[in-house]
Amino acid sequence: MFPAIEVSSLTKSYGRIQALKEVSFSISKGEIVGFLGPNGAGKSTCLRLISGYLKADSGCVKLQGFDIAEDTIEAQKCLGYLPESIMEYPDVLVEEFLLMVAKVQAVADPKEALQAVLQLTDAQNLQKRLFHTLSKGQKQRVYLAAALIHSPEVLVLDEPTEGLDPNQKQELLESLKTISKHCAILFSTHILEDVAQVCSRCIILNEGEILADWDEKELASKKENLNKEFAKLTKKIKES
Repeated sequence: MFPAIEVSSLTKSYGRIQALKEVSFSISKGEIVGFLGPNGAGKSTCLRLISGYLKADSGCVKLQGFDIAEDTIEAQKCLGYLPESIMEYPDVLVEEFLLMVAKVQAVADPKEALQAVLQLTDAQNLQKRLFHTLSKGQKQRVYLAAALIHSPEVLVLDEPTEGLDPNQKQELLESLKTISKHCAILFSTHILEDVAQVCSRCIILNEGEILADWDEKELASKKENLNKEFAKLTKKIKES
């Protein structure tokens, strides 16, 4: 049985800046893994390499056993990806956008998939709305629906709760708990409280290297002091 995500010795540089240094980890179906690190840690670079939007200098990424570099199309069929920055579609109805994504993903029954994913993301009331009329939180729900419309085994999210109000964020986090029953989720964020609330595991990255990979038991033991533990680990403060 393959891990849903398998990252092996992943390395990426931009000129003289080494963004990732021999990064390795794997994630199985049913896990929600928080991907933490300060600005410039290499999180977004890693997610782009996992999704196939960037090419690694060395190392390997496999999604459901498919190499993202050698079997790109098959690997990306397994993937739902919500990047940090997404193109706007101002003059398109939400349902038109999602049906377009379903067609691109070769979904067998796009209309059935549309209704299922709108229900899953609690976005049924947005179906007939134009994009430019949506709030940021509503757009995030629609983009999440787009990432899920082909029922992927892997879901990669880059800062999905950034800019959301507390109610919108809570709704999205609750959705992730339901979604994780059917796939593996890698969830990049700066918000430690979100990790404490929904994640079953936590990977901490800094300066392109993994500093910690806490399992569910370790994460639970650190939840009360997660901010301090994170700061100590990323060398932002010294232990008093």
